[in-house]
Amino acid sequence: MSRPKPEPAAGTDSAIVPPTVVGEMKFEMALAELEGIISSMEGGRLPLAESLAAYRRGSELLRHCQQQLADAEREIQILENGSLRDFAAGNGQAG
Repeated sequence: MSRPKPEPAAGTDSAIVPPTVVGEMKFEMALAELEGIISSMEGGRLPLAESLAAYRRGSELLRHCQQQLADAEREIQILENGSLRDFAAGNGQAG
């Protein structure tokens, strides 16, 4: 006879999802999570242990976003034959 699965303890969240691996995140998703972390930390709503964990996660997200931006810049340089040109304000044309 099979046993019924025990019910989660009161107050626990049975739908807790582990954080996404930072290296697999798209830029926009990582940036949105980073902004949320910053907001929580600035608001002082986190206990010390959670603040430290949030700081670590935020640092990972920041490095990931910076790397994705650097990769995009290199790709643009390749598309522009090795030179990154400034865009003129207002008309969107390369200067």
